[in-house]
Amino acid sequence: MKSIKGEKNEKILSILCVISLFFTLFACVSSESDKLESPIYTGEKLSGTLRICNLGEYISVGIDRETVDIIKLFEEETGIDVIYTTVDNNESMYAKLTSGTVNYDVIITSDYMIERLIAENHLASFDAASLSNYGNIADRFKNLEYDPTNSYSAPYFWGTVGIIYNTKYVTAEEAKSWNVLWDQKYRGKVLMYDNPRDAFAVAQKLLGYSINTTDETEIRASADKLKKGNFIYVADQIFAKIPAENAYLGVCYAGDYLTMLADNEDLAFSIPAEGTNVFTDAMCITAKSSCKELAQFFINYMLDAQIGKINAEYVGYATPNTASMALLDESITSNTAIYPDNVDEMVANKNWERMFHLPTATIRLMSELLTEVRSK
Repeated sequence: MKSIKGEKNEKILSILCVISLFFTLFACVSSESDKLESPIYTGEKLSGTLRICNLGEYISVGIDRETVDIIKLFEEETGIDVIYTTVDNNESMYAKLTSGTVNYDVIITSDYMIERLIAENHLASFDAASLSNYGNIADRFKNLEYDPTNSYSAPYFWGTVGIIYNTKYVTAEEAKSWNVLWDQKYRGKVLMYDNPRDAFAVAQKLLGYSINTTDETEIRASADKLKKGNFIYVADQIFAKIPAENAYLGVCYAGDYLTMLADNEDLAFSIPAEGTNVFTDAMCITAKSSCKELAQFFINYMLDAQIGKINAEYVGYATPNTASMALLDESITSNTAIYPDNVDEMVANKNWERMFHLPTATIRLMSELLTEVRSK
């Protein structure tokens, strides 16, 4: 039989449980702004709709209570609606953008693709320097070859391409060379990116060619080299296959390595001695955008120091934003897989190369040959 004191204590406990449940539920439905120390945008609410296309797995999406959904936050704070879509790679984005069936206002794509889109008049020019947050971008990411006057783009992230490998099966010594991807003992356990520029770049560096070669003999030799590999061609599927050990190694962007490392601590990353691609991805406004001012507003929002920090922490890529860098934990900025300290030297020696836009005939040849390679 319960005492009166016991009954009272149980009633108090019940009330406390209800209160606790209320605050737990409240926390779950709290706004994205509540996760920040202060709002990013405090001006008057705006109106309009932005159509944004990004590469997959490439923005903080707030999958738990500790992370921020940047798109949702932008909508909450500004009043602007966003239609957000993703694609697997730059070539898919190009095909959609130029098909005439879809319209985007802002796209986030890679350097060589930006160069191509500028040449084909698919991008709108804007004065990036006039954006209040553009000064956050480090000078080394301005005036690059793909947009020498900074008239069509604002840097988003940068990085390198290397080998992600499981240390339970692959040694660090083996991962020093692209050759390990062709080692027969890993047959059927190797991932290769399913797009011409990235796939050919691996074979080209291994064979001693430039990743920007237009020499048909070198391109065909690279295709022959790819045919000798027993690769599983992937895009975002890499995020499931490598951590789950359905594959032991593969070609990987450095930032994606960090994402997968969180799911499997046995993973490591290496930039092969034969060289690699160092890339910059950037935000652009399309020529067909009907709301270019809102598009610039979004780009400026993404260049904010705090937004850049949140984004870099989530996606794992290297940020070109010096103000964001200053806010990141040293454990991130000192990670040489993400922030290698010899980039300028390696680029100067042409061991690491930036991709340039290639002639249409070369692009077509590489696409046709990759299709042939995959069907072997």
